[in-house]
Amino acid sequence: MDRIGIIGFGEVGRIFAAGLRAAGVREVVAWDLKFADPKVADQARAAGVQPVGGMAGLCAQQPGLVISAVTASQALQVAQEAAPHIAPGTVLLDLNSASPGTKQQAAAAIDGAGGRYVEAGVMTSVPPYGIRVPMLLGGPHAAGLLPQLQAWGMQAQVASERLGVASATKMCRSVMIKGLEALVLESYATARHHGVEDAMIATLQETFPGIDWQRQGSYFFSRVAQHGQRRAEEMREVAQTVREAGFEPFMASAIADKHQWMADQARAGHFVGLVDPAWADYADRLLAARPDTPSDPA
Repeated sequence: MDRIGIIGFGEVGRIFAAGLRAAGVREVVAWDLKFADPKVADQARAAGVQPVGGMAGLCAQQPGLVISAVTASQALQVAQEAAPHIAPGTVLLDLNSASPGTKQQAAAAIDGAGGRYVEAGVMTSVPPYGIRVPMLLGGPHAAGLLPQLQAWGMQAQVASERLGVASATKMCRSVMIKGLEALVLESYATARHHGVEDAMIATLQETFPGIDWQRQGSYFFSRVAQHGQRRAEEMREVAQTVREAGFEPFMASAIADKHQWMADQARAGHFVGLVDPAWADYADRLLAARPDTPSDPA
């Protein structure tokens, strides 16, 4: 497969473009709303990626594979926008963190137009792994795509021919992983206010000695500060996954709210100027940004 297309040229799109080019893909074309800014389009060209002007323009290039790497809230819209333009037989690999129901709707749009929809559940953060990030594939076309992905060095496996299984696995995992991030943000910042962070973290270290809680805390704060909006959107899809199971998503909704709050803090500029920060640096900025600073405990 000499030409692929990428929808969304954010962190994941850029990583996959670079990784696939290194794996031998001759041409990568991409579409992102941010390409309206000539500087962003020039950055894509500098990375060896050809920016195109819209969904129709991307599909007109007739890539054998189109990778959708947008945010969770845009996953269905992207599939529906691609459907009228996608060439028959073109595979759309949906990397987005969306509920099984959302993925099934996206598949109906693509398959109904003659394309071949494959869902992917990306099972951990992409940056440390690049295109070798572990992912589960799903849907009736997943097995046909697998050999090509593996030839490029991807760590993919087919979860099921039934759409939704890969996404459900990813979504249920996210309750735990994104939930732990939200808990750390709230616990550590509150402990910092009360001056008990060292004692609190020491007890965590004793109870769960396999985790470096200082380092893990810094990683969680940095990732949510950087990607809180994307995580919040993912957790809203997780909440929908829980609803699809017939439960009220108390936890998933609260986790989404916490990540959205952190994204809002970042958008307000509260973390500007931090260089190689530890978790306490983020916590101090959050504490300083409170509209009404509480008094210290008696």
